[in-house]
Amino acid sequence: MSTVAFRRPADDPRVTVTAMANPALTALDAAGLPYRVIRHGPVASLAEAAEARGVEVPDVVKTIVVRRGEGDHLFVLTPGGRVVSWPKLRALLGVSRLSLPDAEAAKAATGYARGTITPFGSRTAWPVVADERLRGREITLGAGEPGTAVALDADAALSALDATVADVTDPEPTR
Repeated sequence: MSTVAFRRPADDPRVTVTAMANPALTALDAAGLPYRVIRHGPVASLAEAAEARGVEVPDVVKTIVVRRGEGDHLFVLTPGGRVVSWPKLRALLGVSRLSLPDAEAAKAATGYARGTITPFGSRTAWPVVADERLRGREITLGAGEPGTAVALDADAALSALDATVADVTDPEPTR
C-alpha cells in the first residue's frame, strides 16, 4: 500500500501527516497546490461537516456533477449554505437543459462516490464552474474517500482547475 505526504502551506504549524495515496491527492500534488488533509469520519449534514473540519459552513464546498448531454458533464463548486441556481447556470452555459446524473452515473463519470467527489483526480477532466463567493477563502473539498477532505486556498484551486467563476448559486432555502 503506497502513501503520500501532503503538501502544506509554509505558515501552517501543523505537522505534515502521511495519507493514503488516491487520485485526488495525487492530482493536487501534481498541480503543486499546498493543502492539508482533514480526516473527520462520517458526517450527516453540512453543519456537522463544517464542525468536523473546523471551518465555517460556507467553506465546505460541495462538488456537484451536472450533465449537459450524453457523455458531457461538468463540475459545479458551491459554497456551503448555497444551492445551484439552475437559471443562472443555464444562462452562463448557454443551454436550455441540464440534469443531475444519478449516483451510479456520477461515479462512472468521475471515479468518486457521492459525498467524496472532487474535480481533482477525476476520471475525466470535466470543465469546472465555481460560484464567485469562493474567491479569497480557504475552502475544504471532498478528497475522493469517505470522511476525508482537503483544505486549500480557493483562488489557487480555481486557477489550477481553470474554473469559470460566476454567480451561479442562490441561498439554500430555509425550511
